[in-house]
Amino acid sequence: MPAVWAPALRHAHCQPIRTELLAIQEGTKRPYNVNFFAHTPPEIDAARNLKWKNALAPYYSEMGLNIEEFPSGQGRTPFNAESAELLEEFKPPYVSFHFGLPKPELLKRVKAMGAQIISSATTVDEALWLQAQGCDFIIAQGLEAGGHRGHFLNHDLNLQMGTFALLPQIVKAVNVPVIAAGGIASSKGVTAAMALGAGAGAKWVPPTCWHRNAAPAPFTEKHCKVRLHATRH
Repeated sequence: MPAVWAPALRHAHCQPIRTELLAIQEGTKRPYNVNFFAHTPPEIDAARNLKWKNALAPYYSEMGLNIEEFPSGQGRTPFNAESAELLEEFKPPYVSFHFGLPKPELLKRVKAMGAQIISSATTVDEALWLQAQGCDFIIAQGLEAGGHRGHFLNHDLNLQMGTFALLPQIVKAVNVPVIAAGGIASSKGVTAAMALGAGAGAKWVPPTCWHRNAAPAPFTEKHCKVRLHATRH
């Protein structure tokens, strides 16, 4: 698998996605991957939203940000018929999903346009399920990976394991190429992953530090200036 750029296209409307795809096709002739969520959206709980906003308001204020300027509703839209119709226009070579896969009829449309399908597995069971649904590549997502835990068959966090423990188990269990993700931030990490059977390694870049991103400008500016040791737990 060649090195590919993988922008996350999870906007609530298709126009921002169209804008991103046009920019990609104008900027490169190399293969690229577009990424979507395939989750079941949660029901919005107004009381719960107010509770977390009140809890985080002091930190927004400390950073000079107004929490009321940030939407608190559904922030991620799962892959749907509108998304599929747009992709049929652009025909990206790779399409990846997080939290499983979209409905079979939607997945069939993506495959019909010639795209290779990628999705993330956090357990061997999930990897086997993805293979059975026709995934061309499986991402072994270790516990260190990102802020979105991609588990979808079982939400028991006790089943989650680190990348370099999960990776060889998935490689042994499936017959498709495996991509390692989680805690990989250098060429040495990629080399280690490939020694365990991975066909590639995924390195994550904070979305707010991309040249093109959907975050409000004040948030982007503040986020990209924060140092690693300033992270709070």
